[in-house]
Amino acid sequence: MNPKNNSQNETGIRDNYNRGSVAEFLREKIKDGSNLSIVSAYFTIYAYDALKETLNSAKHLRFLFGEPSFVRSLDPQKTETQAFKIEAEGLELKNKLEQRRVARECAEWIVEKVDIRSIRKSNLLHGKMYHIDNNGVEEAILGRSNLTVSGMGLGAHGNNIELNLVVNDNRDRRDLKAWFDDIWKDDQLVADVKEGVLAYLA
Repeated sequence: MNPKNNSQNETGIRDNYNRGSVAEFLREKIKDGSNLSIVSAYFTIYAYDALKETLNSAKHLRFLFGEPSFVRSLDPQKTETQAFKIEAEGLELKNKLEQRRVARECAEWIVEKVDIRSIRKSNLLHGKMYHIDNNGVEEAILGRSNLTVSGMGLGAHGNNIELNLVVNDNRDRRDLKAWFDDIWKDDQLVADVKEGVLAYLA
C-alpha cells in the first residue's frame, strides 16, 4: 500500500511526513486539566507558541530535559549563539519584539504550570516521550521528536521526518509513566533547572 494513502486511524506512526505529527497527537489528546510528563532533549519557545492553546489547557507539565548541555547553554547574557540555540529554528533569528513576546508568555506559562528537571550527564538519556493523564485515562507517544517546531511537525516547511509510535496498550502506558516517575525523583540522575530556564527567559 502506498504510505501516502494511510490515514492516521490506520497507523500508529507519527512521522511529520505521511503519517501525521506529534503536534497533531498532542492537540487531539490533551484536554482541560491534563497532567503531562514529557522527555525531550530540546525545547524552543516557538514550539510553545505554536502549541500554546493546547499546552495552556493542561493542568500541569513535568518536563525532563534529556540533554544537560542544552540547559547549560541557557545564559542570561543572551549572546547571539545562545539565543539562537533555544529560541530560533532555521537560519535566522525571529524579529526581536516577537521573540520577547513569546519568551514572556512562555515564562508565564512555566511559572504557573511547569516543573523542569534535567538529566545531569550528557549522552545518557536518548528517548523522547509524551505522556498524557486525563483524570486516569492515559495516552502516550514514544519516539524521536523533540519539543521543537521541526520536531513536532509545526513548520510550514523543513520539518524533520521523525519516527514516533502511539502507545495503545494500557499496561505499556502505565509502565512509561512509572519509568518517568522513577527517573524524575532520582536526585542522583536529575537536577531541578526551572529557575535557570526562567532566568534565561527573563
